[in-house]
Amino acid sequence: MSKRGNANDLGREKIGKLLIQYSGPAIIATAAASLYNIIDRIFIGQGVGPLAISGLALTFPLMNITAAFGSMVGIGASAMVSIRLGQHDREGATRILGNAVMLNIILGLAVGLSALAFLEPVLFILGASKDTLPYAKEFMQIILLGNIFTHLYLGLNNIMRASGYPGKAMTITLITVAVNLVLAPLFIFVFKWGIRGAAFATVLAQITGTVIGTLHFSKIDSFVHFLPGYMKLKKKIIRDIVSIGMSNFLMLLCASLVTSIMNLRLRKYGGDFAIGAFGIINSIGSLAVMIVIGFTQGMQPIAGYNYGARQTSRVIRAYWLTLIAGTGVTSFGFLIAEFFPELISSAFTTSSELISLATTGLKLNLLLFPVVGFQVVTSNFFTSIGKAKISIFLSMTRQVIFLIPSLLILPHFLGLNGIWLSGPAADLSSSLLTLLVLLNQIKRLKASQKTAQTGSHT
Repeated sequence: MSKRGNANDLGREKIGKLLIQYSGPAIIATAAASLYNIIDRIFIGQGVGPLAISGLALTFPLMNITAAFGSMVGIGASAMVSIRLGQHDREGATRILGNAVMLNIILGLAVGLSALAFLEPVLFILGASKDTLPYAKEFMQIILLGNIFTHLYLGLNNIMRASGYPGKAMTITLITVAVNLVLAPLFIFVFKWGIRGAAFATVLAQITGTVIGTLHFSKIDSFVHFLPGYMKLKKKIIRDIVSIGMSNFLMLLCASLVTSIMNLRLRKYGGDFAIGAFGIINSIGSLAVMIVIGFTQGMQPIAGYNYGARQTSRVIRAYWLTLIAGTGVTSFGFLIAEFFPELISSAFTTSSELISLATTGLKLNLLLFPVVGFQVVTSNFFTSIGKAKISIFLSMTRQVIFLIPSLLILPHFLGLNGIWLSGPAADLSSSLLTLLVLLNQIKRLKASQKTAQTGSHT
């Protein structure tokens, strides 16, 4: 693919080569961003204290809720752009870009300011104590003030990747990570800003990514770019973006609900340090999941374009190659968590109590982690081809039907270990359901391909 990018290659080039071209940059970008989060938490744990890790962990549900709106627009718009380009509708892709930007601005401001207005009571509801509240509050005040840049940065980056510039999208992400990694230790250790320093570094990095993304889409030689009159909100475009992005929105919303319940259960059965231990576990699990998401981000434009072009065999091959890679990543993550849990935990803190809790939690919570790769790839595959309802169904059943009951029931019998084992219990149940849905949908895709081929010969 040329430096400028050629979206039409998505319908011609070998799937394996395309997956490397598109997922490679996305994997580097998502892994780098996830590694930053890990390093950032290490900075906070070593530079501020173990309770600061617990305070940061308390912010996960609220951060997921605010990110859910940006993810809905970014994922929905990028999937629609890929499908429009597969249909050779460049003008339609341009309108989607303009609508996505305006929607991100509106939602970014509305969600950020609304959450800021009710921040303290929300954090108490999420499980904050008098000891952890100050850390969570200081961090989120800064993050919410910069929420509009989070939405714009993620949205523009997703559309950039979908419109034929995966390398450039990766570069922008790496730049934001580099800005974060330079500023966070400076603000925490040199300026002594504590956990606020980490938040300032994050927001400034996202402002940097937003500026670079805006400059890219302002250039007339970009494959899809800003055009006067194309920024006006259109009801149908918004409805399509929201419909396709709703899967990711509900997934993050459910994740917020689940994390909130988990934090409350952890506080009851293990105290503030148990919440901090979950923060460590979540950091490690998220690294592997984000690498898998990098693969799915590479799959998304390939599957979306070829689905729009009615090349079903290429769509299915893109899925299978991504699935092999994704399950390989989570299987490797499982082995690391099982064999080196104490080494991982001690990197975040010197607190023996927190290390002990995180070590046990890592081994139990990631017990069936290999199947998580299958879940993530399959759910995102359905989003990529515009089957948002299926993706929403799979996400909701995993989070709501299987995980929440496990969190409420297992601790009664197993105590804190029951909380750690809730994840594996939900993963096993939802994987079996996902497999059944997948087999049914692949059968339908193959049937539609035969119908299309028959029609072309008559």
